[in-house]
Amino acid sequence: MLVLSLPAAAVAKETVTLCFEAQDVLPWRTEKGGGLNFELLKLVEQRIDVQFDFQSIPWKRCLAQLKANAVDGAFAVSYKPDRRELGEYPGGENIDTGKRMHIDTYVLLRRKGSKVDWDGKHFSNLDGAIGFQLGYSVGDVLRAQNLEVDEGSQRADELARKLIAGRLAAAALGGSDAAGLMRGPLAPQLEQLPIPIIEKPYFLILSHALVASKPQLAAQIWSAVEQVRNSPAYKKLAQAEGVRH
Repeated sequence: MLVLSLPAAAVAKETVTLCFEAQDVLPWRTEKGGGLNFELLKLVEQRIDVQFDFQSIPWKRCLAQLKANAVDGAFAVSYKPDRRELGEYPGGENIDTGKRMHIDTYVLLRRKGSKVDWDGKHFSNLDGAIGFQLGYSVGDVLRAQNLEVDEGSQRADELARKLIAGRLAAAALGGSDAAGLMRGPLAPQLEQLPIPIIEKPYFLILSHALVASKPQLAAQIWSAVEQVRNSPAYKKLAQAEGVRH
């Protein structure tokens, strides 16, 4: 009997479905698949011979899909204890920050001329709520200080417009989002305070189902993320954007 075998190159790659937030967060990612997060993950694909299927969806729905095991992973996700219900971080119980995708900050924006302030520990001169984007982890930091908060905005520019209109006292934004706003047309009406609210690592987190059924693949992906992030090729890209990784 004649047995035909496929050449190695024709063997299907392992496909891993990843969701990400449906908006531009420069320089990390764009809705259309640009930015440093995608550069990193494309290098991961080459290193371990997987195929990522990227899905751009609103953030809270992305995290819900992850919890339901409807996707294999989500990025880029900062650590919150309750997010362990959604999926698995590299390192399990002891989060391995060496396997992060990047580091970013949250910063405070105020209206031009406002006296709202942040000294690294306390907020002062607040005359209303601090706004932040729906589902973002900085909300926990603000609530821990018993502050009035507003989580009603999906996008950074929407949050900035509410701030300018006087509907918020201040806005807490990711550092890259804030940098984009401060380069844009709304910048003359805004001020960014110099001290970050918090600095956090951001991860690719994988679904409970993937880690349980394919633990070796999960470990390979996370190890490859660390190796690529520390590679000369990726470091050159990050340095060109002037960001920490």
